[in-house]
Amino acid sequence: MSKAKLNTYSLNELKDEFIGKRGTKARAQYEYELNMDVLGHMIKKARKERNMTQEQLGKLVGVQKAQISKLESSVNSATIDTIVKIFKALNADIHFKVKLEHKYLQLI
Repeated sequence: MSKAKLNTYSLNELKDEFIGKRGTKARAQYEYELNMDVLGHMIKKARKERNMTQEQLGKLVGVQKAQISKLESSVNSATIDTIVKIFKALNADIHFKVKLEHKYLQLI
């Protein structure tokens, strides 16, 4: 019995084929939605770590409970200002990274 060689593909190769190449509208939309989903999960996780309800967090930030719920479920986009206020209310540090090509930008 001969062994068949399996082809392997990177995640980026699969994204290129099934979602679209980088720079295409479909790929940009996918990446945006994925980032919003991750952000929503991080907000929810931090809120639960602080034993807070969505309503309590909303009051600290100055938004309705529904807004927190939408952010956590990635239904709604948010401004950077709102995101910073949320993490500040949760007493959480946030860090931003900007990557150009294969290199992260340094502020210094």
